Amino acid sequence: MAAESAVAPVFEQLETGLEIGRREIAVTRSDLVRYAGASGDFNPIHWNNDFAVAVELPGVIAHGMFTMGAAVQLVVDWAGNPGAVVDYQTRFTKPVPVADTTGTDEPGAILEIVGTVGALDAEARTARIDLMVTSAGQRVLTKAQAVVRLG
Repeated sequence: MAAESAVAPVFEQLETGLEIGRREIAVTRSDLVRYAGASGDFNPIHWNNDFAVAVELPGVIAHGMFTMGAAVQLVVDWAGNPGAVVDYQTRFTKPVPVADTTGTDEPGAILEIVGTVGALDAEARTARIDLMVTSAGQRVLTKAQAVVRLG
């Protein structure tokens, strides 16, 4: 059962293991260029395939912070308030290769995100949301956990 909705979650209705939502995010190289402009991270591994391969990557890869931000958006949408997310941490496990699909309607990669309630703290009225983040069948983030304070 998914709890994802436009209505803010109610602490008393949560239980450990509850799925809060899931989504797939299509990623293109154009997304990476836009992210580079917004973040100031113009490392060529995120836009130049020849360079990425020369440094022994599988090709152009998504920025780690792009992946991290895309994943936590599920939690922000569920909480209904970005300020409710009081902590967010993860470990980067695998790069997310983004194929060149310029000129097509196809994404270069797909991020798959599933969020579940991992722990509840009744005194603090917080829920720890655990995120499973995969691409091409591989986990790309581990220990991706967001703490949400609920009213």
